[in-house]
Amino acid sequence: MKVAVLSDIHSNLEALHACLAHARSKGAEQYVFLGDLLGYGADPKACLEIIAPMVSAGALAVMGNHDEAVLGGFCENLAFAARDAIYWTREQLGQPERDFLKTLPMVSRKDNAFYVHASAVAPERWTYIDNVVTAAKCMKASGSQLTFVGHVHHQTLYYTAGGGAAQVFIPVAGVEIPVTQHRQWLAIVGSVGQQRDGSPPAAYLLHDQHRESLTYFRVPYDYLSAAGKIRAAGLPERFALRLEKGS
Repeated sequence: MKVAVLSDIHSNLEALHACLAHARSKGAEQYVFLGDLLGYGADPKACLEIIAPMVSAGALAVMGNHDEAVLGGFCENLAFAARDAIYWTREQLGQPERDFLKTLPMVSRKDNAFYVHASAVAPERWTYIDNVVTAAKCMKASGSQLTFVGHVHHQTLYYTAGGGAAQVFIPVAGVEIPVTQHRQWLAIVGSVGQQRDGSPPAAYLLHDQHRESLTYFRVPYDYLSAAGKIRAAGLPERFALRLEKGS
């Protein structure tokens, strides 16, 4: 089975459509959403109207820190502009969307895979995995051969070496990576809806369970339209510029 893993959509409808269409063209049969469905962007309700029915049909989804904040959770650790987007997003959602968000678990497991937004170590603390130490702790805590993580808006792959230490690998988009069973792997999938690596195309990955491989992808989309919607909604200008600059 081919599993498309998407994270950090951040209310970017154009990027979501593009990644889902790309995944279908690559033969995706299952979908996983690693949280932060909302925040920053201008289409929170429209994105949930796509994702919620997919989850009802069998897709997996977990909670992200922006999703939790939209429900009224702690958001004082977010930048002021991000808080403004959270407050705006709250006003856009009705009870059905809120009820769906409340169903999202912090983590999910299926077969040999563990799915979480931030880290398997205290998922509710929203820790960033941005070095080999935090990656090794996450893999140990998940206890799974494959751990899939969002939160960090960069595509990165970690794996265990001798003695359980972690090594880091920067994937090349479109290049298949074998994930052998004698190692643990931690895949940071990147962001569908808001890039921070200087390149605007959306990001996701495809896990081919039969071939035991991962392939990271970057997908062009109409980021100018998405940025225009942010400005039209009166959301902070910096979020529109991020889509246009990819950072």
